[in-house]
Amino acid sequence: MLKQERADYVLKRLEELYPETPVPLDHSNPFTLLVAVLLSAQCTDVRVNIVTPALFKLADSAEKMRHLSVAEIDAIVRPCGLAPRKATAIQGLSEILVAKHGGEVPNDLAALEELPGVGHKTASVVVAQAFGVPAFPVDTHIHRLAQRWKLTNGKSVQRTEEDLKNLFPREHWNKLHLQIIFYGREYCSARGCDGMVCEICKTLFPRRKTAVQTKK
Repeated sequence: MLKQERADYVLKRLEELYPETPVPLDHSNPFTLLVAVLLSAQCTDVRVNIVTPALFKLADSAEKMRHLSVAEIDAIVRPCGLAPRKATAIQGLSEILVAKHGGEVPNDLAALEELPGVGHKTASVVVAQAFGVPAFPVDTHIHRLAQRWKLTNGKSVQRTEEDLKNLFPREHWNKLHLQIIFYGREYCSARGCDGMVCEICKTLFPRRKTAVQTKK
């Protein structure tokens, strides 16, 4: 198959497997989604969903969150790892949202990336899942699978994002990035598949004889 043919097959098969794509992180508004995504860095979604109810019970908006101290936030989010840094970022971005954006989360990538603790991937997830703005956030699952499926050379996360955006229609980006994550977790994990085990890998590369070494 040519690269575009592989991309077309992936899009079709993932739509069959995952016609519905619920957002994995529990949230009630753009602000709680932003905080949850920030906390998910180097932490599982399951753990984040265990931790955030206590935090959001105290503060589910930037206006409320800015009145909590870093120590108070830290005590709640500690199980997520990197807690001091994440707690400082959450308190800081809450102050900025109130001061510069009327307490609302902007639906603009550049504005989000100016917030402490918010990188390009986090900002992309928020605009895609909270506001429906087309984006293609690339996490470790997507970066790995895109290499196994030879949709990118894996040179960098940025290159993977660019390649996937060029291969897939813009109207599918938001749903597809979740579909790839779901598939990676269920069938094509780092240890569960080496490029020769899961259904899609075997379909795309039936003659592949050696494991795929992916770049991080």
